[in-house]
Amino acid sequence: MAEVVQHVVDALSLGGIYAALTLGLGLLFSVMRLVNFAYGELIMAGAFAMYLLQDTPLLVLVAGTLAVTIGVALVTERVAFRPLRGVDPMTLLLASFAVSVMLQNGARMVFGPIAKGVAPYPFLEQDLIIGSVRISVLDLTGVVLTAALIGAVAVMLQKTVLGMQIRAAAEDAEMADLLGVKANRVIAAAFAIAGVLAAVATLILIFQQGAVSVTVGFLPVLIAFVAVVVGGLGSLPGAALGGLLIGATTGLLDAALPTDLAPFRDAFLFSIMMALLVIRPQGLVPQKEARV
Repeated sequence: MAEVVQHVVDALSLGGIYAALTLGLGLLFSVMRLVNFAYGELIMAGAFAMYLLQDTPLLVLVAGTLAVTIGVALVTERVAFRPLRGVDPMTLLLASFAVSVMLQNGARMVFGPIAKGVAPYPFLEQDLIIGSVRISVLDLTGVVLTAALIGAVAVMLQKTVLGMQIRAAAEDAEMADLLGVKANRVIAAAFAIAGVLAAVATLILIFQQGAVSVTVGFLPVLIAFVAVVVGGLGSLPGAALGGLLIGATTGLLDAALPTDLAPFRDAFLFSIMMALLVIRPQGLVPQKEARV
């Protein structure tokens, strides 16, 4: 029983990480039709901020990671993507590849190609004992943090003026512009929110892995892109659901696969996702009205 509970918490923790990442990716796609392959470099930037700040108090590390990740998100929006606003999605896709390569190579020049260690704070390595059940404090913290963050973003999108403007731009950017929604403000806010989501995912992910490198964001974002498609391209609830599903499935496969099949976990994962797309090609929660 205790082992089952731990596996469930592990799955929910990983699911929360991917839900946060897919929500950030889905938000940028909904508002700007941007398939942002440079999103992984937000994780990389936050990870190296954690490496530099690992000997500071936890609050300083968290604040620094948030500041760096949001800062990189806003700078890329202003320098790379704002001048290209209105161009076709393929041009934006190529621009995101260029930004990704530039940021990765810049980090490689500064930090080198070798992975760096980041040790979690001692209290995060402890277990919380409830009866006969031992739950990792880090995993439980991840579940609570990501759930709270996704809930806060949902409330912001539904209950605030900025949230309504973001949703309006996501539904119909041209009509939102005619109604006086300021595109620069809305898109910059979407990038900032995506930066916050990436920062929180980074904090949990790096403390779990214990190491950072210039390619640390590649695989999580690749899986998150698959989750966005599975959830429903252009649908924010679908993005969060897809991320939660793919993350939880990954955690459960880690627990269920025998040792000799464990190296093929990702093959099983993507096979399951492909089967879902065959059954429901529009995604689990498709966008209500597709835009060309």
